[in-house]
Amino acid sequence: MKGLFITFEGIDGSGKSTQAMLLKDRFNRLNRPVVFTKEPGGTSLGKKIREILLNDNMNPVSEFLLFAADRKEHAKKIIIPSLSNGKIVISDRFADSSVAYQGFGRGVPIDFINFVHQNILSGLKPDLTFIIDILPETGLERLTEKDRIERGGIDFLSKVREGYLKLARQDKRFVVIDGTVAPEKVANSIWEFISRWEISNG
Repeated sequence: MKGLFITFEGIDGSGKSTQAMLLKDRFNRLNRPVVFTKEPGGTSLGKKIREILLNDNMNPVSEFLLFAADRKEHAKKIIIPSLSNGKIVISDRFADSSVAYQGFGRGVPIDFINFVHQNILSGLKPDLTFIIDILPETGLERLTEKDRIERGGIDFLSKVREGYLKLARQDKRFVVIDGTVAPEKVANSIWEFISRWEISNG
């Protein structure tokens, strides 16, 4: 039985982590087998990489390659085994984050990012990706503490947001959700879309 792979993306402060957890809880209430994970930090190695990524200044290419190392472990140890067992996997960020943040945001060539992903993920892609969309100004207002990446400011987050929206225009697996409304309304919109998607793809 094939599992279902759902990812949540968006700029910092968008509320994507909250929505990922709410969706996990909803599946749990329905007694559907679900695994929640996140990037960076979904594995023991990922937790160590996360500390480096969020605190140490580095070249954008080095930053991406550290994310890629975490992503490889994440896919191999958590995502692929769970999907093979027919589980629903919900990940707070995945490969699209690097395209948006390191590619559009920091200028790492997107062809290079895609090349690395093709070689480390063996074609693994989410079935659905929800982009929780807000303005950068709103995201920064919501953040009480900022790590190194979040301190990039409005110009940086604007590039990241535009990157996400460009990705959404290129691939139907992306669903852009208005993140400015109440969290329960966001959650309901996500659930309605998943319900329709499962009927269409059942």
